[in-house]
Order: sequence, then C-alpha cells, then structure tokens
Amino acid sequence: MKKLVKLVKVNNLQYNANRDPEVYRRSVNENFRIQALIEAAGTVKCKLLDTTGKVLNEQSVSGTYTHEIAFATPGVRVVTLVVDGNGETFSQDLRLDVLEHAWIG
Repeated sequence: MKKLVKLVKVNNLQYNANRDPEVYRRSVNENFRIQALIEAAGTVKCKLLDTTGKVLNEQSVSGTYTHEIAFATPGVRVVTLVVDGNGETFSQDLRLDVLEHAWIG
C-alpha cells in the first residue's frame, strides 16, 4: 500500500523539523513555497491551516500540491498541512520564520 504523501517541501527543500530553521527563513512579504508530493492515486483534498484552525488555502489535487504564502509582519508562524484522501489523513506542522529584513553581509 502506498503512503498518502511521499514528501513535503518548503522553499524547494525537503522539510525536516530537526534542520536549522534558517534554511527555510524568508523576509517580510517574501513568499514561502509549500509543496506536498502526493503518492496516492486519484484526487486528494489539501488544506493549509493556521494555529487557530483557520483555512489559509484549500485545493483538490492529484500529483503535487503547491501553495505560496507570505506574511506582512515578522515572527514565527506554525501552519499545518492536512491532506485527506483514499480514507486516510496526513497532517504535518511546518514552522515558518519571517525576518524583519534580509540579512546584510
């Protein structure tokens, strides 16, 4: 049996919660690219939720889910990627760090 989601990527890098978050950081109003490579057959429903449960994005996809999101203020955001399909549910929290300005140097 195949897994529902093969791989989750943030900013074109495989997401790993143990990796230094600096590699995923973006400046204010700069897009984060969130992708999920769907391995299940058919169409699945993908949702991106904030910490309050508000839906930031919702799509029905087959193949790859892609969404770009930017934030207007600096800080740490945690969003949850939820994928439902074929009677299964996949969920993963993603930490998104937003810097006030780009590093100089």
